Amino acid sequence: NLFTFYMICFRNCGMSNTAIIYLSCLAIADIFYLVWVILIDLTLAFWTLQPFWHSYPWCSILGFLQYGSLYSSSWIVVVFTIERYLVLRSTAVKQHLSQTRVTKLTCIAIVLVSHLVSVPLAWINIVTPVNLTVDGENITLPRCLYRNETYTTVIVWITTFLSGGIPIVLVIIFNYLIGYHLCNASKLFTKEEYRVMQGKSTRGMLRRTILLLGTVSVAFVVLSLPRFVTYCILRTNYNNENFNRNDYSIPINVAGDIANMLQNLNSTTNFLLYCMVSRRFRQELVQVLTCNEKALELGSVLTNTTMKVFSVVDHKASYSSNPVSVVLTSLKPTE
Repeated sequence: NLFTFYMICFRNCGMSNTAIIYLSCLAIADIFYLVWVILIDLTLAFWTLQPFWHSYPWCSILGFLQYGSLYSSSWIVVVFTIERYLVLRSTAVKQHLSQTRVTKLTCIAIVLVSHLVSVPLAWINIVTPVNLTVDGENITLPRCLYRNETYTTVIVWITTFLSGGIPIVLVIIFNYLIGYHLCNASKLFTKEEYRVMQGKSTRGMLRRTILLLGTVSVAFVVLSLPRFVTYCILRTNYNNENFNRNDYSIPINVAGDIANMLQNLNSTTNFLLYCMVSRRFRQELVQVLTCNEKALELGSVLTNTTMKVFSVVDHKASYSSNPVSVVLTSLKPTE
């Protein structure tokens, strides 16, 4: 994620200013999520007998920070997806949302609201003395455990839907709408005009564009949905003090840990997705890894974007001495 942030912000990856801001903010949110959950929570749980968050006030603060970063990561993806759809739909909205100031304020608002909504989660845990056996000796140590209260279950349900259920549904819906809009855009020209403007590969490019959009959506859903389901089950049916979360003879404990692994993986796969989607990103990556200062000949920006369907450039015509004239007919003005 740190390397992704560097690539997006300090290398010319062929992204718009708004995309740079959204994706860099997403990388930062994922970094904080991995710090709170992986580097602090899971790592210290195995390294030390008594991690610091098993005492006040860290028992409450750590949960607040973890869910604040999880909210931020999920909703940055949602808002960015909605913004891409609105830009495709309306020119007026595009002119407004394309302003970097608006995008920066939007990202700041997402992070602030996400942490504000996470404040109630500071009260779902309580420090409780627990009898443990260490090196054959029985000792009593404080442990940060879930409260066995009704309001805790309500907060967990709300949190699970806000961090998983609703974002998953919105990403699926708006990616479908983007694909539907691109399909309708392909009907603006006749088959003959398509062949003159771009050759016979236009429809293949359109299919690959929709496939890439679907890949991003499926990756988000597949990696987030299992945690959404298992977390609901664990914090409702098994939300009591007598339930041993470390007993892996119980199937729900195994399923819950696998779901958590997938959720953590969701915060680390963006770099691979960018490499898969963007040729320009891959080329800049090669330049960085090979320490070449001079960039490769990248050609037209239109050849390095999945939005090639909207271009009206015949790239093969540059090799011919006879230019090709394209006349568009039956055009209607739109607002």
